[in-house]
Amino acid sequence: MIGTSKSDCVIVGAGHAGAQLATRLRRLGWQGAITLVGEEAHLPYHRPPLSKDYMKGVKSLGNVLLNPEVAYRNADIDLLLGEQVRNIDRDSCHVTLASGKDLRYDKLALATGSRPRQLPVPGADTDGVFYLRNVDDVDRIRNAVVAGGNAVVIGGGYIGLEAAASLRTLGMNVTVVEAMERVLQRVTCECVSSFFARVHAEEGVEIRTGTAVSGIRGKSKVSGVETGGGEQIPADLVVVGIGIVPNVELAENAGLETDNGIAVNQFAQTSDRDIYAVGDCTSFVHPRYQRRIRLESVQNANDQAVTAARSICGQNEPYDALPWFWSDQYDVKLQIAGLAEGAAEIVVRGDTGSGRSASVLYLKDDRLLAVDAMNNPRDFVFGKKLITENARLDPAVLADSDSPLNAAIID
Repeated sequence: MIGTSKSDCVIVGAGHAGAQLATRLRRLGWQGAITLVGEEAHLPYHRPPLSKDYMKGVKSLGNVLLNPEVAYRNADIDLLLGEQVRNIDRDSCHVTLASGKDLRYDKLALATGSRPRQLPVPGADTDGVFYLRNVDDVDRIRNAVVAGGNAVVIGGGYIGLEAAASLRTLGMNVTVVEAMERVLQRVTCECVSSFFARVHAEEGVEIRTGTAVSGIRGKSKVSGVETGGGEQIPADLVVVGIGIVPNVELAENAGLETDNGIAVNQFAQTSDRDIYAVGDCTSFVHPRYQRRIRLESVQNANDQAVTAARSICGQNEPYDALPWFWSDQYDVKLQIAGLAEGAAEIVVRGDTGSGRSASVLYLKDDRLLAVDAMNNPRDFVFGKKLITENARLDPAVLADSDSPLNAAIID
């Protein structure tokens, strides 16, 4: 049943998930008040461009806003920006802001997102050491960029490699330091890791894998990064990208169930029937994979927000969206569909050892689990379809990069 004029919905977190939830609620016919509370003073914006076009100066903040301010005004969505929710009182259905203001809710949605994992070494708080999570972070990084200077990126995941590509494009000498044996080791196979290591090397980036960071050097400002082997890598700026931590403290303090995120059911509902959660901060049992997962992606933020909006409006529809992701590095667009965990066979289409276009398919029992497509949108699109259809495929046909993926379907 759609909310009445007396029903209030408060959304905590004005990132992608929170903003999508607010606007979707109104489109679905929610008639009551909608209040969107965000810690940042900025209007909600797209985060993926921050490490790419925004850092490079190709786009401004105005270019990456999710919606113009007038859209929230026209939808009668009350924006409380630069505010932080400090407490949830589930008994009285109130949230308390840091400013002391109280907001009553009939339905509450938590879109609290995540924060960068901190680098646990001496000197990590030295001036010139940056994390990359919001627009203010990137503004500080851009102000520290010096063409011809030395940048060290700690972490060889997607964020680290995207930052490295942007800093290199801005004219800096870039070194990526990764503690694991290869870049992207947590998220992809060895041939895709090698593909991106090669691309970065071709662009002039030095990548050091299997290298731990033991400290940051510099008195008033960063001057270098010290490795576990005692080597000093010169640095005029350092960007740390070693993962994120879901913001669950508000939920935990309110007594909500957490499990590597705020635990929600298939309708984005928490252990409290009147409280929902969406986006990076949540974990849920995905029906496709039959296990609890937490996804850090715009796709999940969007789709889970739609699920929550429907649930809040009494239009329950279970979440069953196929996970997909993307990463832009130089002239390479990586598009990923599905989750590769559990794959028994890997099929490579094209040559990952040269050029900048190839695809890698992950299979189990002749069925496609996931696809990594580098500058190959056709394989990405067909891959998503085949994963969803759970079709049986012929690996030998899949390996022929001149044939479309659907030609491998076994009747």
